[in-house]
Amino acid sequence: MPKITKTDAEWRTELSPIEFEVTRQAATERAFSGKFWDHHVAGTYSCVCCNTPLFASDAKFDSGCGWPSYFTAINPDHVREIVDRSHGMTRIEIVCNICDAHCGHVFPDGPPPTGLRYCINSASLRFDPTP
Repeated sequence: MPKITKTDAEWRTELSPIEFEVTRQAATERAFSGKFWDHHVAGTYSCVCCNTPLFASDAKFDSGCGWPSYFTAINPDHVREIVDRSHGMTRIEIVCNICDAHCGHVFPDGPPPTGLRYCINSASLRFDPTP
């Protein structure tokens, strides 16, 4: 898929303030505050910026952390991992590989079959229910 690039001014016209802060400035929404942390409907979670499918509801699990959590991405080519050394720690940041939107982080403490926990901000996602 081709890369999508826009100016901050263009993103600001398309996104809500919290969506812009999370996806374009790598902010984090408060735990247990996002619209999808306790969401249990079948469907697809896509990037709020470019609508690229990122996570499926059948990979979602309750990690207890207060953010939507998934054990795998729909397509590994749709997400990119970046080493994040902010806040005095080393983590692996997850961004949309199509538009570079910050989504969250991935940790090695998830359930089988991957053992991964993609801890994702609700503000970085759009949801499309399965018909």
